[in-house]
Amino acid sequence: MRLGIFVMTLAAAAPLAAQTYRIAHTYTLGGDGGWDYVVPDAGHHRLFIARENRVMVVDEDNGKLLGEVKGIQGAHGTAIAEGPGHGFATSGRDESVVMFDLKTFRTLGRIPAAEDADAILYDAPSNRVFSLNGDAHSSTVIDAETGKVVTNIALGGKPEYGASAGDGKVYANLTDTSEVVEIDAKAAKVVRRWATEGCRQPVSMAIDTAHHRLFSGCRSGVLAVSDYEAGKVVATAPIGKGVDGAGYDAGTGNVFASNADGTLTVIHQDAADVYRVVQTVETPKGSRNMGLDPVNHRVYVVSAKFGPAPASGRGRPAVLPGTFALMVIEAEGR
Repeated sequence: MRLGIFVMTLAAAAPLAAQTYRIAHTYTLGGDGGWDYVVPDAGHHRLFIARENRVMVVDEDNGKLLGEVKGIQGAHGTAIAEGPGHGFATSGRDESVVMFDLKTFRTLGRIPAAEDADAILYDAPSNRVFSLNGDAHSSTVIDAETGKVVTNIALGGKPEYGASAGDGKVYANLTDTSEVVEIDAKAAKVVRRWATEGCRQPVSMAIDTAHHRLFSGCRSGVLAVSDYEAGKVVATAPIGKGVDGAGYDAGTGNVFASNADGTLTVIHQDAADVYRVVQTVETPKGSRNMGLDPVNHRVYVVSAKFGPAPASGRGRPAVLPGTFALMVIEAEGR
């Protein structure tokens, strides 16, 4: 298969000089425990950050803690259903989803999901929430108004992150089979799948609905670009190691991949099938999760300082208390 053109540059080309990115602000948030997804709520200028037993809600503009969603056992993802006024946070260790009020952050209910409830997303056309359950190889479909389970969908592989196309279709990466699955949101069933050719272990995902493109960040150090109408990969680009977050900014035409090796890869979309790396932003080690606000065009990444590696050689180093921080990355001149 002939893939789209990819050109790598060491620095941004002349037309993109004004879009050189830098860490503009660092806010120490503190608190114990690790973290997972960073989910912007652009309409209210805030971020939902998963922190093991809670979700922190942080003001994008000043790093102030606005509140917390509590009572979570293994926090991973957050979905924002603006219409019903409900938020949904995965609680992986007890295989559930916590529904909460978007204004008060008060828990409204606990919804049964499945083993390793991880990423979660909201699909506005169907008014449904889709929990992506890694070890269960499934998606739990939830009515965003009532908080009731609609059904569970077998996905045929281990899902990581996903995205809604806003046209009745939902997409998810399957990391163990290196595939993307397409879900009919209303029918609540898988209707199509394709391989992320040239890109192994896809985890993070972002979407460009104008050009019908999906961006899958893969642990093999590659970003795969899929034409989701055709159901195939049309381009690839190199990214850092240990990716866990991705974003697409339609206003700048830039795709971002946040990586655990301490890099944020910035890739420019010259055309629907033409991509080039224009910058690698140095970030703290472990900054593998990110959120992109499409309104202010800022990227938010989080990290912390770590203790020594476990003597057993297994598991991750402990997060040092009080060191967890939020970095705001923006283009120079903004």
